[in-house]
Amino acid sequence: MYTVMIIVSVLFLIDCLCLTAIVLMQQGKTAGLSGAIGGAAETYFGKNKARTMEGKLEFWTKILAAIFFVLALILYLMVGAIS
Repeated sequence: MYTVMIIVSVLFLIDCLCLTAIVLMQQGKTAGLSGAIGGAAETYFGKNKARTMEGKLEFWTKILAAIFFVLALILYLMVGAIS
């Protein structure tokens, strides 16, 4: 049981580090005044957003967040079973 818990803990740590790095690599959603001026370009990039680097980062953020919650739940249940 302890070896499984160590493996899940290491996976959880790796997931946390990757999730933190991906979130920090993303750009902010509030563009301010420059977003109001460049609004015409936004419609073109909105269609192809999934192909851009920002779209890929958002996709992987969702995947890693789901893995984070699953691993956190598994660790919680394992600690509860041990004590």
